[in-house]
Amino acid sequence: MEQFRPILLEVWQEACRHIQISQSTASIADILARHMPLASVFVRRLDMTRSCLETVAAGPNEAVDGQAHGHAKYSSGQMKRLLAWCRRGEVAIRSADRPLPAALAAAVPDGATGDVLLGPLAGDEGSTGVLVLVSVGPGDFTPRHVEIAKVLLEPFSAALDNDRRVREMAALREAAEADKRSLLTRLGRRQLVDVIVGSDSGLASVMERVDLVARADAPVLILGETGTGKEVIARKIHAGSPRAAGPIMRVNCGAIPPELIDSELFGHERGAFTGATDMRKGWFERADGGTLFLDEIADLPLAAQVRLLRIIQDGWLERVGGEDQIRVDVRIVAATNRDLAGLVSAGKFREDLWYRIAVFPIRLPPVRERREDIPALARHFAERAAIRLSLPVLMPSDDDIALLQAYDWPGNVRELASVLDRAAILGDGRQLEIAKALGIGTAEGIVAVRAPALRAARESAAAHPVLPLDEAMRRHIEAALSMTDGRIEGAGGAAAALEINPHTLRARMRKLGIVWQRFRKPAATEGSRAEGDER
Repeated sequence: MEQFRPILLEVWQEACRHIQISQSTASIADILARHMPLASVFVRRLDMTRSCLETVAAGPNEAVDGQAHGHAKYSSGQMKRLLAWCRRGEVAIRSADRPLPAALAAAVPDGATGDVLLGPLAGDEGSTGVLVLVSVGPGDFTPRHVEIAKVLLEPFSAALDNDRRVREMAALREAAEADKRSLLTRLGRRQLVDVIVGSDSGLASVMERVDLVARADAPVLILGETGTGKEVIARKIHAGSPRAAGPIMRVNCGAIPPELIDSELFGHERGAFTGATDMRKGWFERADGGTLFLDEIADLPLAAQVRLLRIIQDGWLERVGGEDQIRVDVRIVAATNRDLAGLVSAGKFREDLWYRIAVFPIRLPPVRERREDIPALARHFAERAAIRLSLPVLMPSDDDIALLQAYDWPGNVRELASVLDRAAILGDGRQLEIAKALGIGTAEGIVAVRAPALRAARESAAAHPVLPLDEAMRRHIEAALSMTDGRIEGAGGAAAALEINPHTLRARMRKLGIVWQRFRKPAATEGSRAEGDER
């Protein structure tokens, strides 16, 4: 071994320098050619699934193609004999007067005319392949060359094992990319990042609060109607927090049967109840170091509320059927579409838990309070529908947008997404059938039942010339301001008359250039003017 140390050092350097075994084999073959009468080197990988040897690298002047790239097929008996030789770790030689057994002879690539040295290669998972050294001419290999072949087995085994790992990683990466593409197609997205449409318009004030609380570690309560996007906001809070590298787990509290709530939230030990055949971690343990999103928290039974409060206060839990105290570090983001304060007054939700989870409440406005976002939302969902349904990307027209903005959207963003999906399907790649998707002119009459404002708009359009949408909106807002003496907010304000959020009304007035002071009565008293200055 000592006499081959310089050669071995050079070989190991090349084996470790290159990630591709084809590169390292070519470099090592050049080194070996200086120390032995070497014509070519082949590294052949053992493929147990196909019962063959496959050439994966060659050198110094051999290309891995043609016959050298072919597979040496093995019968089951030959494969057993080849593996038995590999386990013995012997180097075999083929010369003019020393033929190889059939199992080993099949390992020699076709066209190898000189002497041949065969050495088994082994990795972490057992036999991995065969090293083949071919001499320049017959009778060239001596016992010294056999000894050199023996010391080459370890570096070549390491190189082949590394090549296996590289291939496995590439296969896993390719599979992950395929899964990602499939997921994006199902979601109708081009990327996995949650898109918050309206973050700089109708949701601007909400996003300010999200950015403010994300950096803190306080519990957050998201309030909003069904379909307003509470989970998207919860994920945005998590992504902007110091816990972003940790998990975010979503639990729909209303979907868990009451008898399984403890097991689902806190986990259980094996044998804790009938059917508990294994230990199971609950949602709190799985969210450790991250965020737990408790959706529809108002549906949590009172008994579970008590145990939830204890974990939020102390950070400790016990699995069902267990005795050990388990420490968890979880941030709570809760959400509901119900009036939690009213439930507290009625005794249906614990007051102390309410105070714990409502440290920083965020209210998500319904779509009808941010109609200025509907054009952007419609375009976003139209693109998503086209991607998911493999249809051409078509954008809604101005008339389509007018129909969408006239609808009251009781199902909010979720309903809007469904309407755009339906419009894309009905249009079949030719156009977006927004009117049909909304139910206008169909027997179902979806809109006729649920959107009286839209029905009135259609009747008015039939009797009068249609104004541009901005002009119609301007006249409507100005009429309300004139009626309320320029008052925007409060019980007698224009926002209440128009059934719109005051902040949304102010934003729309700024966009349309409406100045509320013009509608203040000249005879107003000083007191009323002072009050009006705060409108």
